[in-house]
Amino acid sequence: MQPVGLREQFTVIADAWALAQGIVDTVREPVLVLDTDLRVIAASRSFYSTFKVSAEETQGRALYTLGDGQWDIPKLRVLLDKIIPERGVMEDYEVAHEFPNIGHRTMHLNARQVFYEGGAGTTILLGMEDVTERLVLEREKDELLQQKDVLLEELQHRIANSLQIIASIILLKARAVQSEETRVHLQDAHKRVMSIAAVQKQLHASGAGGIIEIAPYLSRLCETLAGSMIGDTRPILLKVIGNGGNAPSRQAESLGLIVTELVMNALKHAFPDETTKGEIVVAYDMAGTDWKLSVSDNGIGKPERGFAPGKSGLGTGIIKALSQQLDAKVETVAGPAGTSVSITHATFPAQAVTAA
Repeated sequence: MQPVGLREQFTVIADAWALAQGIVDTVREPVLVLDTDLRVIAASRSFYSTFKVSAEETQGRALYTLGDGQWDIPKLRVLLDKIIPERGVMEDYEVAHEFPNIGHRTMHLNARQVFYEGGAGTTILLGMEDVTERLVLEREKDELLQQKDVLLEELQHRIANSLQIIASIILLKARAVQSEETRVHLQDAHKRVMSIAAVQKQLHASGAGGIIEIAPYLSRLCETLAGSMIGDTRPILLKVIGNGGNAPSRQAESLGLIVTELVMNALKHAFPDETTKGEIVVAYDMAGTDWKLSVSDNGIGKPERGFAPGKSGLGTGIIKALSQQLDAKVETVAGPAGTSVSITHATFPAQAVTAA
């Protein structure tokens, strides 16, 4: 049995009219049905309730005379007199207007020209979506985001100043103490505070709080570390390689702290003679959601006649703790050619990264 279409089902004009009016009334947004002279043939119930007018004030009247001329809007005239005849359809045409009964409103107008068989004129369907509240909420959201950015900027500034003050105090204490062991510990503490300041600075430059592009972030961080820890007095090259990738700012912060600790360790242990030439390579690669960070050097590495690991220091503890937070494992390979420390997340395929 063939399905019965609307043409066959509604052969009586009155029935077809009832269906059309039912469809118009069912639509939640205000709708007007206009003839070729832009007179109102029909209006939806939502139109009457939204604009607080009655059917008697609306039916059969010219659109531009409704409500003491409240619809005589220049942008609406452009829509109905020019755009609709040319295109036959118009979507999301924004109109802002002060309506007498409901105040200022911003409407998105959607119009469509309906053609009939036999060329018996046309009808225009005009739908209206009130987007006033939505636009207000969007503006409020934008203002809140701007306020958040200002607060983050201020917070970053305060953190940077506080870290600088703490680092200066530690350095003054290191110069004042008599114990060499205490002085070394204070100097290490000073370097770590400065490393945190460097990480914060590079995160801020990369747009902290969002997604960080790792390759340029680590490159800028290592430039800062090279300037503060190597300078022009030590012949050591610090470089960044790898295919990069992106990471959330919190993950990027942990990666930056790990890199800083490993670079500090390499400078301290791999190149104890400050006149020795060397190279430290920071590599970061991604494969899907997995990643691998490694810091390699071509320093003194592991003695050929065995290796007796000493007790774990503060730097080792920091690296292990940060790696656990990142759900990553730490692996150290040391030999006569140098040392490589890898931080691997999940099942990243093994890749040998060695210093050149």
